[in-house]
Amino acid sequence: MRCRNCSAMSDPFPNVYNFCIIVMYLSCYLMSQVNASVHEYHNEGFIHRSNSYFFHGGSEGLYASKVRIDADKPTSNEDKPINGKSFIRFESINFRRTKLSAEKKNEMQQKTGLVEAIIVEVRDRDKIGGSYLNSDAICCTPELARNGSCKVGEVIIHQDPYNLNGPKRVQTFFEGQNEEASMGHETIEINSTGMYYLYFMYCDPELKGLQISGKTVWRNPEGYLPGKMAPLMTFSAFMSFAYLVLGLVWFVRFVQYWKDIMQLHYHITSVIGLGMCEMALWYFEYANFNSTGTRPMGITLWAVTFSAVKKTVSRLLLLVVSMGYGVVRPTLGGITMKIILLGVTYFIFSEALGLVEHLGNINDFTGKARLLLVLPVSLLDACFIIWIFSSLSQTLEKLQIKKSLAKFALYQKFTNSLAVSVLLSVAWIGYELYFNAADPLSELWRRAWIIPAFWTLLAYIILVVICILWAPSHNPTRYAYSEETGDDLEEEGIPLTGGGVMVAGDLATKVDIKERKVSSAIEPHVFGLGEDLEEDKRV
Repeated sequence: MRCRNCSAMSDPFPNVYNFCIIVMYLSCYLMSQVNASVHEYHNEGFIHRSNSYFFHGGSEGLYASKVRIDADKPTSNEDKPINGKSFIRFESINFRRTKLSAEKKNEMQQKTGLVEAIIVEVRDRDKIGGSYLNSDAICCTPELARNGSCKVGEVIIHQDPYNLNGPKRVQTFFEGQNEEASMGHETIEINSTGMYYLYFMYCDPELKGLQISGKTVWRNPEGYLPGKMAPLMTFSAFMSFAYLVLGLVWFVRFVQYWKDIMQLHYHITSVIGLGMCEMALWYFEYANFNSTGTRPMGITLWAVTFSAVKKTVSRLLLLVVSMGYGVVRPTLGGITMKIILLGVTYFIFSEALGLVEHLGNINDFTGKARLLLVLPVSLLDACFIIWIFSSLSQTLEKLQIKKSLAKFALYQKFTNSLAVSVLLSVAWIGYELYFNAADPLSELWRRAWIIPAFWTLLAYIILVVICILWAPSHNPTRYAYSEETGDDLEEEGIPLTGGGVMVAGDLATKVDIKERKVSSAIEPHVFGLGEDLEEDKRV
């Protein structure tokens, strides 16, 4: 039984072509806004909530500074050393109000409008607003100001005198009838590890229509790489080394038995090479990102593309191995185009998903856009799984009927390994869903890197299993396909899905005819019958 969902895609090329155009447009759009730890704002508007207006300026996991910033020196001095320091820096932040709003103010008045930048660690979110005053207001009202808890026109912040690392605010005022107000270069030191959110807020309804432009720079003690992604750089280096070791061992084995190499070994070699390049590219991408604060466009595009190619080729390798390619069948026959079509479709969607995930703004990534691409990738993965296990069932049945014990044992081990990997995948997907549902505000951000790392590690383990089971050896005919006389006729007469019934006498007759053919052959090694003779004797 083949994957009917896959075979149903009879003529999708027009849709695939149109989707390629969309992917190219999407990648060009995302390339124009790749800012990573440098969050840029281009005339962004504010959202009304309760009695306040706010704009989300960013959110990242930040570790505490290892070196305290000298408060005696101006924080705008960019030449001083920054190694070991964690901070959020405001650069070229400008606020622009409407002309109507500016004309309502007194030209001689100094402070005619207030905008506040609020930096809050997610655990202190309850300290923003009047909840501790039994009020739903976010901005201070005259009633709340009577007891001296807040100032009218400002965002309510509950300051703890015993906790100096609580929410911080930076204020910017409009003057007179000016339509623009600029925020000075400010650097806020981070002395407590956590997930930090930045909001720009104002309380004056007359500022409605206010827009913000400029940028903020976020940095961790070891570099600009966001806290969620920092462990992935070390993990990528580790996996690069793991693929290098696997490649060296496989190369030695490949050269040692190069005369007995099967076509399947070349496919395995290509997957190892792709994995090595993929992990190396991701490591250099993270390293460059960490040192500059922006994603290196070329390396990121190559890393995403290599990841998509490697995922596609790995799944195709599992599929053709499950079909018995090179073991029970010399070619894939008429299903070759269906396999290629499935691979091309998977590559396109996987590439698009990678572009959206890695070339978009870190915190402004929309769930709907990701869901639009995650669903088809998940469906295609399910299609691969169904087709792989369906093909394995057919291959095992064929080998059992032919009494090829060595090949049957090989595929049994392979099937068991894949079954375990599928069970682990299902369990991990459940954990991932629980993790995302239980942590909507990313309070567990230091553990988030484990989720993508698991899939990379699982793919590597499956590849190692394939390398062990199909390792080059001096006796490849034991597992390789042998062109026996009458083999095709025999295979045509055996039902692969169990839908037909074969009489036991007919099977015994075929086995007896096969044995007589082998015993009467003058040069059995020429036709590769020696191994099958040994297998028949072991039966």
